[in-house]
Amino acid sequence: MKDEGKHAFFFIPHPSSFTMSLRPPNVTFYQRARQALNDPQLHIALDRATDTLTTLRSRTMGTFVDGDALRDQARMIRAHTLSRLDHYLAQFADAVEAAGGRVHWALDGAAANQIVLDIARAHGVKTAVKGKSMVTEETGLNHVLQSAGIDVIETDLGERIIQLAGETPSHIIAPAIHKTKEQVGRLFHEKLGAPLTDVPEEMTAVARQSLRHDFLRADMGISGVNFGVAETGTLALVENEGNGRLTATAPRIHVAFMGIERLVPTIADLEVMLQVLARSATGQKLSVYTNLLTGPRRPGEPDGPDELHVVLVDNGRSRVLGGKLAEILYCIRCGACLNACPVYRQIGGHAYGGVYTGPIGAVLSPALDGLDPWSELPHASSLCGACREVCPVGIDIPRMLLELRHAGHEQGKSPWWLKIGLRMYRIVATRPLMFKWAIATASAATRLVARSGWVRRLPPPLSGWTDYRNFPAFAREPFSTQVKRRRLRLGTKVGLKPRA
Repeated sequence: MKDEGKHAFFFIPHPSSFTMSLRPPNVTFYQRARQALNDPQLHIALDRATDTLTTLRSRTMGTFVDGDALRDQARMIRAHTLSRLDHYLAQFADAVEAAGGRVHWALDGAAANQIVLDIARAHGVKTAVKGKSMVTEETGLNHVLQSAGIDVIETDLGERIIQLAGETPSHIIAPAIHKTKEQVGRLFHEKLGAPLTDVPEEMTAVARQSLRHDFLRADMGISGVNFGVAETGTLALVENEGNGRLTATAPRIHVAFMGIERLVPTIADLEVMLQVLARSATGQKLSVYTNLLTGPRRPGEPDGPDELHVVLVDNGRSRVLGGKLAEILYCIRCGACLNACPVYRQIGGHAYGGVYTGPIGAVLSPALDGLDPWSELPHASSLCGACREVCPVGIDIPRMLLELRHAGHEQGKSPWWLKIGLRMYRIVATRPLMFKWAIATASAATRLVARSGWVRRLPPPLSGWTDYRNFPAFAREPFSTQVKRRRLRLGTKVGLKPRA
């Protein structure tokens, strides 16, 4: 979309224009999950990282006098912003341009990539350094620029590891969470010629030395945006390594990629969001580097880019607004739901097959890209609600997973075993005598094959459970019988008539 239509920003792109899908052809989620479950190195890496992040988050969130009130305030800010997104996008675009920047509106990922490619070609860019950006992962920007002969260098340490390994991120804030420090040490030894080590400080020093020259020779810096402030046109970039600051200020051109939903109305609102973001993401009270950038370098200023380009990316977001999944756009990309999710902690991010992983990805991928390529993801959840409990803006992910499961069932996309199972359950559950018989049969059968109260092996598709954990045998008496007996006993004691 051309810049002249800068206030016409709500689009409904055709699903074929989306560029999110990373799934290998003919490989199902269940196949990827099974592969991940059988990877011991992955479990070591995930256990180390998620345990640490979960502990740090719990500790720092506990420092709030009234953490629930702050989370409610953050949620209200997100809800209010999205309810008036057209207004705040127009205000933000005007403020960016008043500060000397330029705003570009991208209908989808392909349009966003083309905008950056055109800017690069117009300025003869040969090398670009990149800060962390999930939206550029979503659009596949690196591949487009590299195909045009532009050298793209990831500068976030996690992203740099992934780039050297030829892989994709597996976590929103920790892209290389699936790798152990020993694996990273071997990778740096092979790709960068560094001495073989697994000491994090030594590996970080190697990466810093390698990247310093890249910052100084780059013609373009590309970054994501954590939040845009509508009233001032300010870009908030949150990071812990300093690479984001160098990416946005050292090259002569700064291109900031931003999803259209990543706005807050005022600086005061930004203050609230930054408090919950750092604590939820990494367990810090505030990230080491919180960069607030307003416009390019002004006359007389020694540092900063000559040009600032802000690319506002829709890529399906406006289609989600106003629907049953609109709440997913509240997400501030902290990654807390991934760290808390029992499914993610077992299979990691690559099993999900897309850019966004874990509970948030199980909703966001089908929301943005359509249900067809992602119909399996809503089933990648136990619906335990841990994601909702830790979310700093209270997103009800379980509700939306159920919405997507229902939509998939209506479209005939449920797994065959689930269709048959639900149909059989409906027949049995609506006939009391049949239901009692089924319960009694299951109780007798499971207790017959159980050892010490646990069933070790069940036939397919139930073997998906017993392949990795034991199944408890059914109780000798159903719950309803136990309740009736308890009521009878209590009623006799106090002289009450038991309920029928």
